Amino acid sequence: MPAQNRSASPSLLTQQLEGVLERITYQNEENGYTIAKLIPRGKSQEITVVGTLTGANVGESLRLQGMWINHVQYGRQFEVRSFEVTMPATVEGLRKYLGSGLIKGIGPVNAGRIVDAFGIETLEVIESAPQRLLEVAGIGEKRVEMILKAWEEQKQIKEIMLFLQSNGVSTSLAVKIYKQYGQNAIQVVRTDPYRLARDIYGIGFKTADKIARQLGIAEDAPSRIQAGLLFALGKLSGEGHCYAERGQLLNAAAGLLEIEAALCEPQVDLLVAQGDLILEEEALYLPPFHYAEVGAAGKLRRIQTDARDRLAVFKTINWPLAFNALDKVSSFQLTEQQKLAVRMALTEKVSVLTGGPGTGKSTITFSIIQLLKERYCSVLLAAPTGRAAKRLSEATGLEAKTIHRLLEYSPTSSDAFVRDQENPLDADMIIIDETSMVDILLLNHLLSAIETGSHLVFVGDVDQLPSVGPGNVLRDMIDCGEIPVTRLDTIFRQSEDSYIIVNAHRINQGEFPQFSTQSKDFFLFPEEDAEKAADRVVELTTTRIKSKFGFNPQTDIQVLSPMHRGDTGVSELNRRLQNELNPPSASRTEYRQGGRVFREGDRVMQMRNDYERKIFNGDMGVIQQIDLENQALSLDFEGRLVPCEYSQLDELTHAYAVSIHKSQGSEFPVVVIPILMQHYMMLQRNLLYTGVTRARKMVVLVGSKRAIARAVKNNQIARRNTRLASRLRVKQTR
Repeated sequence: MPAQNRSASPSLLTQQLEGVLERITYQNEENGYTIAKLIPRGKSQEITVVGTLTGANVGESLRLQGMWINHVQYGRQFEVRSFEVTMPATVEGLRKYLGSGLIKGIGPVNAGRIVDAFGIETLEVIESAPQRLLEVAGIGEKRVEMILKAWEEQKQIKEIMLFLQSNGVSTSLAVKIYKQYGQNAIQVVRTDPYRLARDIYGIGFKTADKIARQLGIAEDAPSRIQAGLLFALGKLSGEGHCYAERGQLLNAAAGLLEIEAALCEPQVDLLVAQGDLILEEEALYLPPFHYAEVGAAGKLRRIQTDARDRLAVFKTINWPLAFNALDKVSSFQLTEQQKLAVRMALTEKVSVLTGGPGTGKSTITFSIIQLLKERYCSVLLAAPTGRAAKRLSEATGLEAKTIHRLLEYSPTSSDAFVRDQENPLDADMIIIDETSMVDILLLNHLLSAIETGSHLVFVGDVDQLPSVGPGNVLRDMIDCGEIPVTRLDTIFRQSEDSYIIVNAHRINQGEFPQFSTQSKDFFLFPEEDAEKAADRVVELTTTRIKSKFGFNPQTDIQVLSPMHRGDTGVSELNRRLQNELNPPSASRTEYRQGGRVFREGDRVMQMRNDYERKIFNGDMGVIQQIDLENQALSLDFEGRLVPCEYSQLDELTHAYAVSIHKSQGSEFPVVVIPILMQHYMMLQRNLLYTGVTRARKMVVLVGSKRAIARAVKNNQIARRNTRLASRLRVKQTR
């Protein structure tokens, strides 16, 4: 395999150092800055090396260029300016290199056997006489075939890394580039580097642009500006917008590309002419979002106005008698408002039911189902996430599915969803829970599968955070004024000594939550300093709550943070909680990727939709097993085992702590929430409200009353660019 130089030529003042990379103790995923231990050639004691070591793997032999420095706190270190990977020159180096998990099919045990058999000639044997591997105990034909394939892939990947060396592309992304484009990888990158940002998760525009500029693509090249415009609009959709105003997009792209906005104007018009953008008045859409928004509005109107009604029987029944009969078989009595909500769902083709926790949404849903059962009418239940679907099942006693499962997603189908306009769902009523989490794309797919004679009920809490994906579906349906809405505002589900629900409603009404020494489920631990607050969060999560209340830190307690960075951010809290709750152990296999360690038993979250493996953005699971030889993990998502290759690890994050945004649709027995003034930009009422309402049994806030007050008072909800509400107001949607 070729040597690999990772940066520009060193200055004459630098020194050279060779050795074997023993372990990586820290690596910043954004810039590649690394702290590692290296054993110099001919020495036995490890030294500390620091600097950018993007793509270096434990066990590799490195030739470093740099200089010795004396750090005030950590002492003597070698600061790396550039490096190249060389082949191991010792038997022990070979053992570490092959046993590092770099070559699929060779783990630590087989690495030892192979090196014991062939010594210093091991790599030559793999390269030139691979059949000799059959001489090693425990290695058969299949294993040799796997090793050879992985060896060839590694050579290809090394060549790609060599090509991308000055652009800071990590090994894991090089693997993805190779898997996406195969032998054509380098040709694709040379001819259209911006394809990387479009095609490969984990490669952003800036990385692709850096490669493009290195290849000589001019700052004002049409291809560069067009790619920047599309990326900028995609980024805005990631913030929840269905479209961008023309000026908004021009400014965003100009800032990204560091050019004058005027240079982007003609390229916008060209993208519109090519069909890559859709222009509607001054709104610019990526085509999928325009089709989804127009389609969803049109389908909702058609369901509402179509004369067919599979529940027409409910327009003629004696409602007082029906409710009296329902009261006799239920453990509760409906209020007049709740009765109106039930009647609305059964007589209106499309309706919305919204309200906070404890206001009776589940009671109304249960009552609707009971009345449907009495008249032998069919109903289907669904929610956006597996956890939300599970809760809906528990509340109703009927099976509830995720919306993807309801629509029978199939990765082999050309249209992805088996259920559509040609093959609709057969049900008199469909009830969708947690609708605040539904984005415009998913809404459009769902509506495509609804018969116009069916009834559709959307249930959700409009005061929670909106969907992670584009759109503001629930709020738009409520605001349009064309869909019947019941808004519940009376609290029913509340025990005398419970503060969770009452404080959730206080927060939602702009009032400061109540903290009492009598409370058994809502606590505040005052702390102004971020570092001390982080210490308190870790202590509460790992020991105190368990010892006082008996909750299991691994399964019952979830830390939710407003932000990703900082001492009380998701990243740092995950690092600390992993060390406490799932520390290194000889009985638990682990694998390091960059600055992250994945360990058997770790709690993890999926960060993007993977339709083929049927795991979705926000799904939480546990690492069941790590197979170092086959470079794969087995993940347990709610009892379903899902495979994961090393190249897919950048789609996973640790989930001991998660952002409040990512916790939507989930409930946990206990939530611990740090809330400090350093979170100032994120301190909004709907954020705190969403975090508090994730808890079933206990809420623990750690932070300052000033920060809580800021969040409670700040009801400025970030506006999203959507036109669903206005489209629903007109009879003929475009």
